[in-house]
Amino acid sequence: MFRRWHLVALALLAVFALACEGAGGATPDPPDDTPTSRPPATLPSSMAALGDSITAGFGSCLAFVACSRNSWSTGTSSAVDSHYRRILEENPKIKGEARNFAEPGAEADALAGQATQAVHVKAQYVTVLIGANDACAASVRNMTSVAQFRKEVDRGLARLKKGLPKTRVLVVSIPDLYRLWELGHGDEQAVRVWSQGGICPSMLANPASDAPADEKRRERVRDRIDAYNEQLEAACKAYGKRCRWDGGRAHEVRFSLDLVNRIDYFHPNVEGQSELAAVVFPRRFGW
Repeated sequence: MFRRWHLVALALLAVFALACEGAGGATPDPPDDTPTSRPPATLPSSMAALGDSITAGFGSCLAFVACSRNSWSTGTSSAVDSHYRRILEENPKIKGEARNFAEPGAEADALAGQATQAVHVKAQYVTVLIGANDACAASVRNMTSVAQFRKEVDRGLARLKKGLPKTRVLVVSIPDLYRLWELGHGDEQAVRVWSQGGICPSMLANPASDAPADEKRRERVRDRIDAYNEQLEAACKAYGKRCRWDGGRAHEVRFSLDLVNRIDYFHPNVEGQSELAAVVFPRRFGW
């Protein structure tokens, strides 16, 4: 989210919040104990990731750049037990068939374009994590309205449904950025970094201030993210049986600052990306 806060977007720690993705105490399903000589027929043989800087792995390579190899969704690095690597263990046909179309700084209005790319490569499994940048505006009044957010999400999902009617879609909740502030506003280094500006200013500006105006501003951002998540869940439900909502797990995760990088104290580091992957990994792929 270079355009609104140098790219957030889950990291949410948000997660990221993100990076925090130990979400809601949920854990991925244990492997099926039933002996089999071939990969389960329900596992996809190709996938694509849509979203913002969180899914792009921004800041996870010890530099202020995207690092898709560490993405919770399509990452190939052994340091992150991504969805791609989890599926690969059971279905070798997916090897080399994971594409990451997430863009640092992307907001909901970028989803349709990314979805078009997923349709082009005929992805059988698509992950969607979007919305942090819509809330991480220069100011509260610049946040994307809830109605506009839903409109853009519906447009992106409609593109997927029309082009890939049999593809399974996972919609992930936006990490809890207010919790990120709660964890970091007492940390001297995090406060120093956030005070320099550029990192989700609507939430993280004046991070050490307890003035009523600042408290109210943060609460309004928190409430907007809650509203976005409600719309993401509703949009997935309206999509139909081929869409699965993460149940709010990414948002509910109880992360720590150990799961975000030390460059912006916002995006998930390697551990945070791996945690996010575990928290939202589908319990079953037969939907």
